[in-house]
Amino acid sequence: MKAIVVTDQGAGTAGMKRAERPEPQASINDVVVQVHAAGYVNTELEWPSTWTDRTGRDRTPSIPGHELSGIVTALGYGTTGWTVGQRVLGLADWYRDGSLAEYVAIEARNLAPLPDEVDFTVAASLPISGLTAWQGLFVHGRLQAGQRVIAHGAAGAVGSIAAQLAREAGAYVIGTGRAADRQATLDFGANEFVDLDGDALEDVGKVDLVLDVIGGDIGMRSARLVRAGGTLVSAVGPYDVVPDGIRVIDFVVEADRAQLSEIVERVRDGRLRPNVGKVSSIEEAIGTINSKERRKGKSVVRVRP
Repeated sequence: MKAIVVTDQGAGTAGMKRAERPEPQASINDVVVQVHAAGYVNTELEWPSTWTDRTGRDRTPSIPGHELSGIVTALGYGTTGWTVGQRVLGLADWYRDGSLAEYVAIEARNLAPLPDEVDFTVAASLPISGLTAWQGLFVHGRLQAGQRVIAHGAAGAVGSIAAQLAREAGAYVIGTGRAADRQATLDFGANEFVDLDGDALEDVGKVDLVLDVIGGDIGMRSARLVRAGGTLVSAVGPYDVVPDGIRVIDFVVEADRAQLSEIVERVRDGRLRPNVGKVSSIEEAIGTINSKERRKGKSVVRVRP
């Protein structure tokens, strides 16, 4: 099968290449999916799991990409709940070969059904971005109606979904970004916009919850805006110092079938607008990933035409 592989950790994205790889076989409780579209996160080459297995042993050449949509083609021993030919989307395990390939073997529990009304390209944009937003807001942030929420990067892949989900849940949403992101942020459901280059973030006043996908100085400044008893949730790593009296949670997104089903159902019925950015073929994927161009929305690789 065709795949994108990486072999040299020191080469960065320049070390990516297209290659022929054996088609994966379904292990116990696995499903093999013919990949139609795949998502990719730009920081994947910095993750230890891209290069090693859980025991720390080298596993290159490895296939990056962990978001996928496609068709079930085979079931492993003991796998139940799925049928060959079924449309699915999912989030592949960090330590296994990923979705930038024509086929992927994935644990059955990491998949959710994909309704016929949702396109494969749209579906592939949802697993990491959607689950990060959902878990950040509802699982770790314990969001309640009437609360004030800062959604950083609200025109981006995660932030745009977070803004919509928080608004639907009855929160007052403050979206942040660059000046050019203002209208998109408001279109995605934010009640107000803060230009991180030109506005004073501190002017928004106290909030109940911050979902931080930026980190650094912005994350530290955001922490000081959380009211006593409120929550700062980070998807980009821990902070050096935070104020006393607030909950601070640093988390890594996890696959969850029920949550992913909730997200894709909202896309199907129009309550959630996906934020798909650049769409490339697998032949164009390496050039797209290597590009330094700033993109809005989720980059998706269309593996099958």
